[in-house]
Amino acid sequence: MVRQLLRRVAWLSMAGLLLSPVLPSQAAEFEDTLAQRLLACTGCHGANGRAEGNVYFPRIAGKPAGYLLNQLRNFRDGRRNYALMTGMVEFLRDDYLQEIAQHFSSLDLPYPAPPASSLSDVQQAQARQLVMQGDAARKLPACTSCHGAALTGLVPHVPGLLGLPRDYINAQLGAWKTGQRHAHAPDCMADVARALTTDEVALVSGWLAAQALPADTHAVSRLAALADAPQRPVCGSAPELAGKRP
Repeated sequence: MVRQLLRRVAWLSMAGLLLSPVLPSQAAEFEDTLAQRLLACTGCHGANGRAEGNVYFPRIAGKPAGYLLNQLRNFRDGRRNYALMTGMVEFLRDDYLQEIAQHFSSLDLPYPAPPASSLSDVQQAQARQLVMQGDAARKLPACTSCHGAALTGLVPHVPGLLGLPRDYINAQLGAWKTGQRHAHAPDCMADVARALTTDEVALVSGWLAAQALPADTHAVSRLAALADAPQRPVCGSAPELAGKRP
């Protein structure tokens, strides 16, 4: 009971910060800037959205603005389910969500070194094959076919896959696989996750989390043609991929 009460108090504190533009403030004095209001986000996502040392929340600093906006809308509109996030954004308009997305997308901050891999050499080879080449026999596209050859993402809607904790990646693939997470139809990530076995989800998440980021960590503006790989899926959440084929 005490734990539930403390959790509720924490939620109200963070929601109050984020909602301050639309709710009357009862505080004596408040510096009404976007950065100040978004301290509500950094309570979970870390200072400046870097999420260092947290295996349950993703880094949002530097993610493509279109991707961040999509996710904020998904939480608000029920395609993603996490009560704390939904409670913080359910009454916010698209234009304010766009401001939030642009703010975190504009933060160009260094990444920490990745943790050491716990996978065997054989497991690393299996994971790398899935990430870089996919599986044509199962019509499973490579992660690189949408997230870029360096896995740093594609502007404006496709996120990078590096610099994220293994447990977070594993949880999100699992959520797509079991239908707990959704995107705009056609939901290509749900199709990809369902095509992976549970063991493959663990391999891919473990491999991605242990990869060092390239010198240029920014999302790319166009995707290179990929040889000997399944075709790119058409994704409702990333319309810039529609009709593009390697």
